[in-house]
Amino acid sequence: MTGHFVISLDYELHWGVFDHRSVNDYKENLANANNVIERLIALSDSYGIKLTFATVGFLFAKDKAALIVYSPKSKPQYTNNKLNPYLYFDEIGNDEIDDPFHYASSMIDKINDNKNHEIGTHTYSHYYCDEEGQNIIQFEEDILAAIHIAKSKGVNLESIVFPRNMVADTKYLEVSYKHGIKSYRGTEESYMYNIHPSNKKYNWLLFRLLRILDCYVNITGNNTYALEELYVESKIINLPSSRLLRPYYSIIKFLEPLKIRRIKKGMRRAARKNELFHLWWHPHNFGKNIDENFKNLEKIFKEFERLNKNYKFKSETMTSLTNKLHNSG
Repeated sequence: MTGHFVISLDYELHWGVFDHRSVNDYKENLANANNVIERLIALSDSYGIKLTFATVGFLFAKDKAALIVYSPKSKPQYTNNKLNPYLYFDEIGNDEIDDPFHYASSMIDKINDNKNHEIGTHTYSHYYCDEEGQNIIQFEEDILAAIHIAKSKGVNLESIVFPRNMVADTKYLEVSYKHGIKSYRGTEESYMYNIHPSNKKYNWLLFRLLRILDCYVNITGNNTYALEELYVESKIINLPSSRLLRPYYSIIKFLEPLKIRRIKKGMRRAARKNELFHLWWHPHNFGKNIDENFKNLEKIFKEFERLNKNYKFKSETMTSLTNKLHNSG
């Protein structure tokens, strides 16, 4: 196969940050998230690029009653109660008109109706697989809840992005595969992307700073992946991350060209070597400095257009690439 370009988006709204940011703390980004998605779809369609929206199951609910009905009986029992979104239900509104920060039923319909893009899962409740207190039984019920609420809207879930990329135990991968999930987005291979904040052996702040720096200068390499090495028979397929597209920050705008150049270099390597380049971010990341973020994105898309012409570099969703791997394997 030729090289492939995958974009996955962690679509979560406030559910992705509720444990450390209030709506008011992050209101501009959250309020603009759905407008960003409409603009993302329009721009992607114009360049023939496919997107995978890894969507928190809560967002499918049309109202709080549906949110509760689809919730599993066995909920995650995190040792740290701050991480439990079910304890937050009393504070949210009744539906997306009343509360657009915790529901997105109509936007999910728009994505689904487009037919060019994929809706995957980000678990039902933004589930943290590596946190203390939860267990595999609670995770399985969470995944089933995500599958059921998605099916109610005509969506078949076949790919997963684990919240905060937490998936140290292969049991969680096996349960996902058991219920029809064919692929997941793993982390970059470098050790610094596989350190959990709770690991006291390491200075987490240092590793976080190194990850940020890696987006601008080459610390861990291009993180592209040979397609033939990704395929595994009768198991969930890992389509690892190549790069997080960090949002535009005016205070360090002089570094923006380095960030985009780093992404383009990875894409060029993937195209020349017939490998995978997997880019990701959150739609709400673009909710501030929207025009600047989209200018950067269009530079990336123009590079894709060039590589598609010169190397037949292809854009696929996580599932469409997975199906290609199965067919060629």
